Amino acid sequence: MAEDALKVDEKTLHDALREIPVFAGLPEEQFSWLVSQFEEVRLEPGKVFLREGDPADWLFVMLEGEVQFHRDSVPDSPTFAVQAGEVSGVLPYSRLTRIGGTARAVLPTRAARLHRSFFPELLQRLPVLGQRLVSLMSDRIRATAKAEQQRDKLMALGKLSAGLAHELNNPAAAARRATASLREFIETVRGASLRLGRHPLSNEQREFIVTFEREAGKYQAPPEADPLVQSDREERITEWLEAHHVTESWKLASVLAEAGVETPKLDTLCATLGEAALGDALTRITSLLTIGRLVAEIENSVTRISDLVRAIKEYSYMDQAPVQEVDVHQGIESTLTILSHRLKAGISVVRDYDRNLPLVCAYGGELNQVWTNLMDNAIDAMQGKGQLRVRTARELDRVLVEIGDNGPGVPPEVEDRIFEPFFTTKGVGEGTGLGLDTVCRIVRKHHGEIKVESRPGDTRFQVRIPIDQPRSTPPPAGS
Repeated sequence: MAEDALKVDEKTLHDALREIPVFAGLPEEQFSWLVSQFEEVRLEPGKVFLREGDPADWLFVMLEGEVQFHRDSVPDSPTFAVQAGEVSGVLPYSRLTRIGGTARAVLPTRAARLHRSFFPELLQRLPVLGQRLVSLMSDRIRATAKAEQQRDKLMALGKLSAGLAHELNNPAAAARRATASLREFIETVRGASLRLGRHPLSNEQREFIVTFEREAGKYQAPPEADPLVQSDREERITEWLEAHHVTESWKLASVLAEAGVETPKLDTLCATLGEAALGDALTRITSLLTIGRLVAEIENSVTRISDLVRAIKEYSYMDQAPVQEVDVHQGIESTLTILSHRLKAGISVVRDYDRNLPLVCAYGGELNQVWTNLMDNAIDAMQGKGQLRVRTARELDRVLVEIGDNGPGVPPEVEDRIFEPFFTTKGVGEGTGLGLDTVCRIVRKHHGEIKVESRPGDTRFQVRIPIDQPRSTPPPAGS
């Protein structure tokens, strides 16, 4: 501790402690003994009250001011404030041995402290106070766990939000670029159409141009198309265009080659229209082909955005009742979509689904939290490269969802502890140890069970959920 203990004015301290609810109504004789064992501490703002790692030897009662408690080893950990009238530090029956964070005064602070060596006598002389302090410790544990769980949820939400922002930005940027190019080519089509209108073309010739455009627009290169074949076609078209004195032949050739146009078709076009109108016709044709490609690109981008939004709604079960019949496969696929940004670095997904799996009565959004935590842990374990395996099956009146990976596995010495709150195998600041605890709570809420089987190269988390949730029996009429 960074402060010096002061001599206690027992009368002043006696009166101050009596104002604090936890000490109210205690027998005077025993209470006076307690007051005599306290030491007083004073701190100026900014002074360290407790340091992380110090022995946990003192119970503190804040009389004036405020201190803030923060875990320096975990930069994003929540800050807890202890204010006047509150009891903090080590409490009777606590197993705390080291201070878990650093506390600093934020106001001029006065506190009273009691060494833990007096706890046995305190419990003997003041059993009522012992019960109150134990209750206080339970409340503190619940508050700490709740704050850590909230932090864990916010961290998970932040990771999902960052991934979704990235996934949404890609198609949005593609659509924006395509839209900008679309304006340019629309103007090109207008100019080419005006120039074509000045040529003395017959109705049959004009209809031939439209037919040529439509046929070229229908062509789609197969996914396995050889790039060398495409390159050779583009080179042939470029030579043909240059031979017919068409301007910007390099620009037109790439579009025509992509549309599958061959030089015999260009010969037919030239023979039908003549050399004079050929350049303007090809400019119009290639511009319309490019516009069609840009429209398809915009459509694909918007579809991708729509699919992501749908996946988010399905993932969170927005606008739906909390308990309903849930398609487990749909929830898993929505989760994989949400996590797709983490899979791109080198993780393949292997699905082994029982397509006859029935709907499950469950809290859909909470089940998706289970799949998210298990998949996220698997991705971390594989360090972004490996095989994520998802299997589903029916087992009598339950469904099994197994999420596995081919990472290094869970060390045998910690396998029994991985579901404990605050236990984590990750480095300092990388995990709170509440992800699997959250999974356990959700699975238990659904009257299910979870277990892990792990060895190097094969780790499997198996979740079993009843198909129908048990319902409480309504009380008899008139009871």
